[in-house]
Amino acid sequence: MSTTSLQINPESPPLSLQPLLIPANTDGHDGSPGCHGVWFDVVLVVASVVFLGYLSIHAKKNLKKLYNRGSYILISYYALLWFATLLNLTWSSLQTWQCSPGKEVAWNLLSLFTTSGMLCLEISLLAFLLQEDYTSGLDALAHNFMVSGIIVGVDMLLKVIYVFGFGVPLFVDGVGTTNKLKWSLWIIHKLLLTAVYGFILFVHFSKWRAKLPPRPGFYNYIVIMFVINAVALFACGLAGLGAGFGIWLYNLTVTCYHSLYLPLLYVTFLADFFQEDDFLLENAYYSEMKDAGFFDADWD
Repeated sequence: MSTTSLQINPESPPLSLQPLLIPANTDGHDGSPGCHGVWFDVVLVVASVVFLGYLSIHAKKNLKKLYNRGSYILISYYALLWFATLLNLTWSSLQTWQCSPGKEVAWNLLSLFTTSGMLCLEISLLAFLLQEDYTSGLDALAHNFMVSGIIVGVDMLLKVIYVFGFGVPLFVDGVGTTNKLKWSLWIIHKLLLTAVYGFILFVHFSKWRAKLPPRPGFYNYIVIMFVINAVALFACGLAGLGAGFGIWLYNLTVTCYHSLYLPLLYVTFLADFFQEDDFLLENAYYSEMKDAGFFDADWD
């Protein structure tokens, strides 16, 4: 009967009794379907699908109304609204891309074009309304889209440099939560938007009020956008300091923006244009102006 002896090399390192350590997930995600929570994703998708369904149901009537009025500005703006809605639905449905390896470039490009499309709506809308130009002039259309195109182009260029040049994870939740470049850019972005909306509100309550469009619905929209951007600015400041609440609050503002902005824009500015009777439209504008006190001077 033979025995087998176990020889141990004295130069070999001793066996470690410590357990094998598996590297933790350092990308800020837990492998869940959504990087910032499944409920955020559900809200985004449901809101986008509902609004797209609403647009689809009323598309035939709205297109007929646009054709009869022949307004190039409204036709272009309605087309841009559809484009932004489809992009936003795609962005909302593909939230898992930011958590999937190999999808970083595709996710960044999708987020870049989606946010830029919605920003173009914001800027062109402000340029359109501040001119008080509701006609179908091609010059007004070209001017509005030239201004918005320049602003959005500069915004896109900065984001491209940050994302693809410096590797800053602007559009990925949970990554770069303490990245100073990431939050500094978002702070500047939100600060500029907050300043613009705040300036319009200041003019509305000043002696230059008559230079703005006489529509109370317009100022309700401005107040909402001012509050959203101010909260987002506050959240970016907290996130830049490393506060977890700031990151959560910023994600909440992003969800609210992508879920509610397009419906808010449509209800505030476009729904009235698609009324069946032009007389009702003019009567609605008159009622809004009367409620806002624009005819009080006639009784003095």
